[in-house]
Amino acid sequence: MDEQVFKQVIVVRRDLRIGRGKLAAQVAHASLTAYLETLKVRPEWAEKWLSTGQRKIVVTASNSEELISIKRSVEEDGIPTALIQDAGLTQLEPGTVTALGIGPAPEAILDKTTRRLKLL
Repeated sequence: MDEQVFKQVIVVRRDLRIGRGKLAAQVAHASLTAYLETLKVRPEWAEKWLSTGQRKIVVTASNSEELISIKRSVEEDGIPTALIQDAGLTQLEPGTVTALGIGPAPEAILDKTTRRLKLL
């Protein structure tokens, strides 16, 4: 019997002009926050993901509208998400949506929405 694969997807906006360090921080925020949300609402998914290597991928969305559309789509499939907004202390205005953390969740469910997105 095939073991179900769990992964996490982080979606970042391609239209923001931010430095690599800032981008890395936003991805980290999205990963951790989405994991904590999953731990609350689907603890079995969070635990399975932790015990199987914490697979994750980082993909891009063209802008905030596409990011929100992706969020709605995966939430319709019952996948926990975390929308990340910048505090505005350095490169961006306060409240700028920068990233979306999705899951961890079963790869088969995630791929329905995220498979078409380009890798960062």
